[in-house]
Amino acid sequence: MEILITLTYVALCYGAFKLFRIPVNQWTLATAALGGVFGLSLLFITMAYNQPFSTNARIYFTVTPVLSGVRGRVIEVPVEGRSNQRLEAGDVLFKIDPKPNEYTVAEKRAGLAEAEANVAQLKASVDQASATVGKVKSELQLAQENYDRQLTLFQKNVVAQATLDTAQRNLDASKQALAEATAAEDRAKQAYGATVDGEHTAVVRLRNELADAEYDLEQTVVRAPTSGFVTQVALRPGMFAGMTAALPLMIFVHDGPGDRVLVAAFQQNALQRVHPGDEGEVLFKGLPGRVFKIKVRSLLDAIAAGQLLPTGTLQDLGGPLPGGRAIALLDLQEDISSYELPLGSAGEAAIYTEHFHELSLLRKILLRMRSWQNYAFFESL
Repeated sequence: MEILITLTYVALCYGAFKLFRIPVNQWTLATAALGGVFGLSLLFITMAYNQPFSTNARIYFTVTPVLSGVRGRVIEVPVEGRSNQRLEAGDVLFKIDPKPNEYTVAEKRAGLAEAEANVAQLKASVDQASATVGKVKSELQLAQENYDRQLTLFQKNVVAQATLDTAQRNLDASKQALAEATAAEDRAKQAYGATVDGEHTAVVRLRNELADAEYDLEQTVVRAPTSGFVTQVALRPGMFAGMTAALPLMIFVHDGPGDRVLVAAFQQNALQRVHPGDEGEVLFKGLPGRVFKIKVRSLLDAIAAGQLLPTGTLQDLGGPLPGGRAIALLDLQEDISSYELPLGSAGEAAIYTEHFHELSLLRKILLRMRSWQNYAFFESL
């Protein structure tokens, strides 16, 4: 851009020398050169601060590496021939052979049914033992009342000693029966085991294992997390999935309104007068001759070069610090869906602030000239 302005100034000087017949000597050339140096330098600095420009603009988008939650052999890939076609949330991406997981689910269900039956038997034993304890307690109470009555009558010389002895033996037998019934109840409760929220721990454990197995069975069908599309699908039936989390099986590209953003990286001192809401323009290298309106959404408050990560070692700041560019998030104000512009396309952006706004016209002209330059590319030569 600076070269274009410089060449324009040189052309104007040449035209002025020819038009006004200015003699060419060391004084006139020095005046034109020094005027150009000071004038263009002032122009460049003023434009850089008030109408900033960046050659580092790009459309960024959010992707999700698609992994398999279970290990197994892929048996079906419905999106194999649908790369870059829109998918809705829940559409099937691929399927894994579910038989091993079905066997596991069946085994867990059988174990749960067996455990519930065993627990029911143990619970019945506990209930029976508790009922026996209750019955013996009632018999003990009757024996105690009978002994008390016989003791009163004996003290009044109404009954003989033998009758009192019989009541004593019945009372002792009831006490012994209660002790045995209580011990049997304790053994039944110990056999029954512990409970969680009123449910036997074995049943709770097996029910959770069954739920985990059913979840794994559901994971054999991998679905689209949101609306979007998959691209460059290389997965085929017969391949083994779930080998490692470091090897995604495919990449899912989200297409929600918050999943794509136009970002431009500026020199740190170029955004001092830029504020959210400022207007600007952007060009894309893939769309030569076209410029689109933008608006500043926000300026990021952090630069990646300054981040600190927990590494276990002290940060060495003895050498030169990395630079890093300030990031501006931009919103396109025009619909570009009709253009063949892939996600991740690179571009160049200019922001027009309210300061020295007259220079925005020059910046717009230069931006369009750079867009026209994109017509020329020589890769095919």
